[in-house]
Amino acid sequence: MNKSIIFSVGISLIIIGGALWLGSQSLGGAPGVATVVDGTQFIDVTAKGGYSPHIITATAGMPTILRVKTSGTFDCSSGLVIPKLSYQKFLQPSGTEEVVISPDEAQGTMQGLCSMGMYNFQIRFE
Repeated sequence: MNKSIIFSVGISLIIIGGALWLGSQSLGGAPGVATVVDGTQFIDVTAKGGYSPHIITATAGMPTILRVKTSGTFDCSSGLVIPKLSYQKFLQPSGTEEVVISPDEAQGTMQGLCSMGMYNFQIRFE
């Protein structure tokens, strides 16, 4: 094999590996965990090109505030839908939207998704 073919194959493998790594990062990477402050749990999600983290573990039956942060978000992830809460809203391009989840609603698995259904995240109340 000549050097240019070996070089091309090497560059291709680097590009493909990088794309796979970035794809796994956009799926949320490590699972998220809710934080509890003064008897209320807070769940932080970032919306831009999808949602991160993709899966969040939280305590069931607690008053919960979901904080969705945007920063220059103009894609479909700015259109947030949470079917279990009958919640639909177009988020501001930059800022934080707080969604209050009552203890009765903080049960089982809750899914959030974009207005087109392409991106999603899950809150697993355990």
